[in-house]
Amino acid sequence: MKIIELILNEEDEKSGIDAISVVESPAIESDFIALNKHQIELKTIDDEKKILMGLALVPMKQIYRRNEKTNEEYYIYFSKETIRKASQLFLKNSNQNNATLEHQTKIDGMTIVESWIVESTKKDKSALYNFNAPVGSWMVSMKVDNPEIWKKVKSGEVKGFSIEGYFAENIEASKQEFKSVVIDDDLAIIDDRTAYSTKEKALQVSKEVGCDGYHEHEFEGKTWFMPCGSHDESKEELESFADYPDAVKNNAKRGIELNEKNNNKCATQTGKVRAQQLANGEAVSEETISRMYSYLSRAKTYYDDADANDCGNISYLLWGGLAALRWSESKLKELGKLEAAKQERDQEIIEELKDLILGYEKKRKKKKKKKKRNAK
Repeated sequence: MKIIELILNEEDEKSGIDAISVVESPAIESDFIALNKHQIELKTIDDEKKILMGLALVPMKQIYRRNEKTNEEYYIYFSKETIRKASQLFLKNSNQNNATLEHQTKIDGMTIVESWIVESTKKDKSALYNFNAPVGSWMVSMKVDNPEIWKKVKSGEVKGFSIEGYFAENIEASKQEFKSVVIDDDLAIIDDRTAYSTKEKALQVSKEVGCDGYHEHEFEGKTWFMPCGSHDESKEELESFADYPDAVKNNAKRGIELNEKNNNKCATQTGKVRAQQLANGEAVSEETISRMYSYLSRAKTYYDDADANDCGNISYLLWGGLAALRWSESKLKELGKLEAAKQERDQEIIEELKDLILGYEKKRKKKKKKKKRNAK
């Protein structure tokens, strides 16, 4: 899948960020904080300040996109340099009062009152509010003088910021896919293989894939731990993938949330474990991807987005939803394993039908015997 760097075209007057939207599912997956909930930390007076703080852009964060006309799937990202320039241009063009709701409706009474680039993960203001903001991230605080929007904030209908603007593609960077990239603070892809921020996680994965130990890599100024004792150990054992889109993570998180509201009565234990794995952005093996595709393609007919509390809907979201179905199918096709996965899925459907027929026959015979006894 292509990974495209977006840059500012300094020769284009339209280039840059026009507005900041408040949304339910921010692409960078970082909820803002309503500062009135942190009056002790801020030492404010009791009346609500109605200020939101959150991440507007994170450097090198891959954001999933799909071309609606061609159905081509790809990722975009912004460099630290582009983010810094874009944040400065946003204020220079006096766009701090421009805001929308879910990128659709222009809204008044919303003003960016603070804007800064994170210079230190420990000493930055964002750290005071427990934001895990990488160096180079763009943080903003927004004053909300719109009662309807504040109601949506209080009810949890909007959870983060999302930018609107015009950027150009870095053609040179778009010609090739990344072999190495930092996904987040806990996960990186190095030489097309998954690495972790802790030895414990690398050892856990080593055990799961059948190798011993771990080895270290220095990348982007940080030490990363990769499963197995050496980099040359069987790639087949190490093959795992964490490049699924943010929509998969958001669907899993939504499924977990809905299941909790329904006393966790929906889904099998396997489904619940899978949801935690996807919500945390953990790498999944080829075998797991095949299982995801098999279940999601079979269960698609039971998915009803209109009924949030339906167990079929919740179970489907726990496995990543429609976004996970598209990703797993695309990934298996990329690996040359899609046809085999389809055959395995079809066999599982046949086995399920056999079980249903067998269950029906047992019930029918039992009912027939009961009628005979009653006739006597």
